[in-house]
Amino acid sequence: MAMLEVNNLSKRFGELEVLKDISFNVEKGEVVAVIGPSGSGKSTMLRCINQLEKADGGTINVCGTDMLIKNDKGRTVYADAATLRNIRLKTGLVFQNFNLFPHMTVLRNITEAPVCVLKQDKQKAKDKAMGLLKKMGLESKDKSYPCELSGGQQQRVSIARALALEPEILFFDEPTSALDPELTGEILKVIKELAADGMTMVIVTHEMAFARDVADKVIFMENGYIVEMGAPDQLFGENASERVQQFLKRFNS
Repeated sequence: MAMLEVNNLSKRFGELEVLKDISFNVEKGEVVAVIGPSGSGKSTMLRCINQLEKADGGTINVCGTDMLIKNDKGRTVYADAATLRNIRLKTGLVFQNFNLFPHMTVLRNITEAPVCVLKQDKQKAKDKAMGLLKKMGLESKDKSYPCELSGGQQQRVSIARALALEPEILFFDEPTSALDPELTGEILKVIKELAADGMTMVIVTHEMAFARDVADKVIFMENGYIVEMGAPDQLFGENASERVQQFLKRFNS
């Protein structure tokens, strides 16, 4: 079952076309890694799928529900507000810079959306949050504020916050780019555990070894296009295109 279907997606910022005819699917339980040079459109693609940017063309279907379609006149139109809200609740996005609320404790950062958006019982939301913190190895940090945590700890709280809404598909936008190498390992370990649990994920990353080891499918983007897409053995092997091999040499040297 396809959890995400993207077809012919395009996006412009003024005269600059940053996404050009992007098409791919993500199946239930699949982990998709998106790699490529900076400025290739990877983050913009995630933002369009998560409704943080408006696409200019193409179609998007999330968990069987149309988010972006072409109408009878061939124009790209979004679903109604209620449908978009329901779709938003099925997805989670973990940002590279954490985006935690600095004035809230760790516990409140995680429980705020379930209580205010999903109208969950406060105690139920707290119990869920404490369970997620334990899974992240942060059960003793529930009363701490983001400024009192390391970068790796903040990112694990961000992941817990996304999981608290019980999304069906989870997106990561370069989740380790703001971390030093030692802390990067903490986050990659958490994502590997989520993959082992069967979480459907799309991960924009510069961690090539991680993409090769964890992903079921790898997408290589450049200049707004998907240049190559396939299994890790294909993109990280000798049969990859010359451009992909050239890109990977930077990480293997």
